[in-house]
Amino acid sequence: MDQPFDLQGKVVAITGASSGFGSHFAGVLAAAGAKVVLGARRVDKLEARVEEIKQAGFEAQACALDVREKDSISQFINHAFEQYGRLDVLINNAGVESGAKTYAMIDEDDWDFVLDTNLKSAWLTSKIYTEQIGAHKQSGGNIIMISSITDTRTIKGQFPYAVSKGGLTRMTEVMALEAARYNIRVNALAPGYILTDVSRLLLESDGAGEFVKGIPMRRFGDFDDLDGPILLLASDASKYMTGSILTVDGGHVCASL
Repeated sequence: MDQPFDLQGKVVAITGASSGFGSHFAGVLAAAGAKVVLGARRVDKLEARVEEIKQAGFEAQACALDVREKDSISQFINHAFEQYGRLDVLINNAGVESGAKTYAMIDEDDWDFVLDTNLKSAWLTSKIYTEQIGAHKQSGGNIIMISSITDTRTIKGQFPYAVSKGGLTRMTEVMALEAARYNIRVNALAPGYILTDVSRLLLESDGAGEFVKGIPMRRFGDFDDLDGPILLLASDASKYMTGSILTVDGGHVCASL
């Protein structure tokens, strides 16, 4: 009997994998049978995470990656193909924010840093991945964007992070239309408020208790709340899904309607 969520033999590359969602996803997908390639700038943390995954009996590799540099992205994607001969899934997870700043408070460097990391890199990495699928005559591929519910529901002080995530969600939809000709699926996972390095400033603030009241399930998310959704999108269980935005937020977006 086929196991639709099984990732045995699949190769998955994850950007921004030295901490947060990327690091967690690497362990979840490796445990499901995938060979994972972790990319980020903090190579020491990558190597430590890879060692943890290997100690658990699974397969993982680290590869230095700066998603703001085209050559670095190319080396990252090529590394996966060179090591395994294929790359089944690309997860565009790299993301940063500029702190609690409004549009009037940020400067050009803030804007460029966030938009280049969160949005431009997802396009460029996906483009290079698509080119390499063609070059290696791979039958198809799977791109997963890690967006956020801030693509539709936001608060003051999340600019330009929310702008980048809004763009990433729309990129997912348009790219899904254009990537179908290459037999590449493109979907997005849009988490709600989960404690990460990016969300810590808000979720550990004095106002966190009041903020959580706006979530119907009355709690912030945990990393393992995303395990099922990421396995769905990375595996053949979602083989007829493309252009979908999978929201995991305890009902937060619904509460804003």
